[in-house]
Amino acid sequence: MSGERIRHIVPADYFRAQPDSEPYRPSQFEAEGFIHCTSEPGVLRRVANEYYRSLPGEFLVLVIDPARVQAEVKYEAPVRPRGGAAPPPDSLLFPLIYGPLNRDAIVEIRAARRAPDGTFLEV
Repeated sequence: MSGERIRHIVPADYFRAQPDSEPYRPSQFEAEGFIHCTSEPGVLRRVANEYYRSLPGEFLVLVIDPARVQAEVKYEAPVRPRGGAAPPPDSLLFPLIYGPLNRDAIVEIRAARRAPDGTFLEV
């Protein structure tokens, strides 16, 4: 899995409000202890539509070089959620960052493209 980029989706207002001088921590970081990511754009789009479609506003996709991440990156099987959509196949492993994300590991930031109804089209 070395060499591949991983992705994390975040509301643009939240990301932009974080100080550039500090490592990035998503809003759920304190409760969960890790940063959710995926290496598959199709899976990221599916997750975005499942959890964020009804949330208004712009979202950003952070493209991350896992070789630059200072915290531990673990590839783990998905947790089966209660209710909601069926989870991805068990063969798919999700990269999880177990610590704050150092900013120099973010190699690209791009806007997620959405339809007027909130559906994520491109992430």
